Amino acid sequence: MPEGPYSKFRVGAALRTTSGEVFTGCNIENAAFTPTVCAERVAMSTAVAAGFKTFDTIAISSDVADTPIVPCGVCRQFLREFCKELEMLLVRPDGTFVRSSLSKLLPESFGPEWL
Repeated sequence: MPEGPYSKFRVGAALRTTSGEVFTGCNIENAAFTPTVCAERVAMSTAVAAGFKTFDTIAISSDVADTPIVPCGVCRQFLREFCKELEMLLVRPDGTFVRSSLSKLLPESFGPEWL
């Protein structure tokens, strides 16, 4: 996964559809920062643009060794739009991981069914 040119923070994501296809993403930074797109949203956007609509798991990794990385609030809400019960594998650089879920990280969430 490439290093962000401004933050120097490396994050990668791999999103699996319910039919087994995998879409990957990395942070895409922008000098204005606001238009920066996180790895999780890149992976999901690529999958949705390819026509996929159902997902079961996302693995998120970085080179931060102390603790597994979790998605930012914007990514949590973005992922929730497409999969309320998404399983998450929060991966450390040594390959160990913590299993979590989007519903755990974003309880009582707002989604399309509210509209």
